[in-house]
Amino acid sequence: MIIARRFCGPPDSGNGGYCAGLLANALGDAVEVTLRRPPPLERELQLELGDERALMKDGEVLIAEARRATPNVQVPPSISFENACELSKHYIGHTKHHFPGCFVCGPARAPGDGLRIFPGNERLDQPMAAPWVPDATLADGTTKLGPEWSWAALDCIGYFASGAPDYPVALLGRMTAQLTGAVAVGERCVVLGWSLGREGRKLHAGTALYGANGELRGCARQTWILLA
Repeated sequence: MIIARRFCGPPDSGNGGYCAGLLANALGDAVEVTLRRPPPLERELQLELGDERALMKDGEVLIAEARRATPNVQVPPSISFENACELSKHYIGHTKHHFPGCFVCGPARAPGDGLRIFPGNERLDQPMAAPWVPDATLADGTTKLGPEWSWAALDCIGYFASGAPDYPVALLGRMTAQLTGAVAVGERCVVLGWSLGREGRKLHAGTALYGANGELRGCARQTWILLA
């Protein structure tokens, strides 16, 4: 597989959720992915499959590994798309963002290029929320999106939920996600994220993706690693 530059997180590596989703596709709908190194862009990476796990490698260098697992998170109820749009106005990333070109949450990405998932809330004790309407460039001519896009959508909101209020520099280290349904092009979705606490250099978060009817389409448990 090759991770195109469009799908970056930091400028020189792939978005963690998207790359984890690509690897998770080899195993199924409930998978734990551990990112060992930042996934390189525009390089041919090798996929090694076993009965219970999958590896992403750059030559002999292990980039990520996946195994079957469930996230085991308690998911809050969805909110309306309109409410998510209002909360998105509080997105800290418009004024402070370590990676403004991130494919998922980067404010520097134009509509139809990045996902532009901009989470916000009004109080620290509330989950972060963001609206998301997938565009046709993600679906390869079909109406339904592949699982990697749901993994991507479930990704960055977890950082903003667990990194508040100081928002230190951190990268996704592990994500365990379970998908329960596909998302369609043009569907008005809501993404939620909430903190599960801090532990030394680790931030922990839960995230959830809802479809237009409030139906849960996927959830995740995440660990983020502080870089400083």
